[in-house]
Amino acid sequence: MVSLLRDADWLTRERVRGYALLLALASLALLANSYFKAMQPDGTDFLAFWGAGHVTVEGDPAAAYDLAVQEDVQTATGSTGWFAFVNPPPFLFAVAPFGALPFPIAWIAWVAATWGLWAWASVRAFPRLWPLVIAYPGALISAGHAQVGLLTGALLVFAAHEIARRPAAAGAAVGALVIKPHLAVLAPFWFAASGHWRAFFAAAATAVAAIGLSWLVFGTQTLAAYTTSWRASGLLMEGINADFLLRMTTFFSQVRLVAGDTAAIAAAAASGIVALGAALASHRRFGGDARGCAAAVLAATALASPYLFNYDLPLLIFPTLWLVEQGLEKGFRPYEKLALAVLFFAPYATRALAFPLGINLMPVAALALLALVWTRPGSGPPLSNAGTA
Repeated sequence: MVSLLRDADWLTRERVRGYALLLALASLALLANSYFKAMQPDGTDFLAFWGAGHVTVEGDPAAAYDLAVQEDVQTATGSTGWFAFVNPPPFLFAVAPFGALPFPIAWIAWVAATWGLWAWASVRAFPRLWPLVIAYPGALISAGHAQVGLLTGALLVFAAHEIARRPAAAGAAVGALVIKPHLAVLAPFWFAASGHWRAFFAAAATAVAAIGLSWLVFGTQTLAAYTTSWRASGLLMEGINADFLLRMTTFFSQVRLVAGDTAAIAAAAASGIVALGAALASHRRFGGDARGCAAAVLAATALASPYLFNYDLPLLIFPTLWLVEQGLEKGFRPYEKLALAVLFFAPYATRALAFPLGINLMPVAALALLALVWTRPGSGPPLSNAGTA
């Protein structure tokens, strides 16, 4: 029994591929269920994106941040629920085309387009592991919410894969994360510590250009209106709302739920320091191996911000599959296969279990993923079970 868990030799390539394809098929059924739920009166997160895109196409982008207008626009779809749009103005470029479509079609188009971009970037990074990409539960939860995590994940995975070969393109992808900037908070430290100055300046130029273009196209009024959305974001964080905090995936949110604000701030600071340390030291730790550095930084990204949700985590496909790749090439460590199987499901499973358990365990899983990446053996003789999965 110990050997079954320690070596997990039963997780062969053929079985993993078969399980992954079955999981992908099951995910289609779950996604269809998410779509039908999204069309019900309670509404869905995607209403905020669609509503913002709709008023932008109609010629009034500043109304994306007008709560009264958004309530009218979103509830006109038949939904009784509605959601504030809080993303920066450059994100309007992404959602405007979908706002031109009827809401039920726009939901499908958004999920198909963003999942397609994420899958393309991930398969390019790990072509041999494509069944694990299409079955990744972390992408399923983002698709089910029709959230932005697939788009941001695509940008980060693309950057991680291209940083060694096309640093300017990698930097531009990170700069495009101005649409959700807290996911790029480690990038400047990663690029600077690794000497990727072309990526550093490309990221800065892209972010500035995106903000400038949105100002030029959407006007000063829209930029000013965006600042009003900060209040809506702040209101979400006021008080200890278990329903909201259990949806989050940070040490800040979970510690705040059980121990209050002071302890939560301390937990957020500790988590952020660990993440920053990983970004600064990854180049030295991995001896300049760009993929190893990127795996560490993307794993650390899930720990860097106090504000994160399970649907933001498709980016974790890169560190997860990097570990699988390393195991296939150099051998898996004791219990590593089993740990990777658990972490593969973690973004979806921790969200599903959060309310029954009364705690979201995803920050613990993210820390474990970073630890596995960080402790991966470097160059040297392969381990004895290389290539057995």
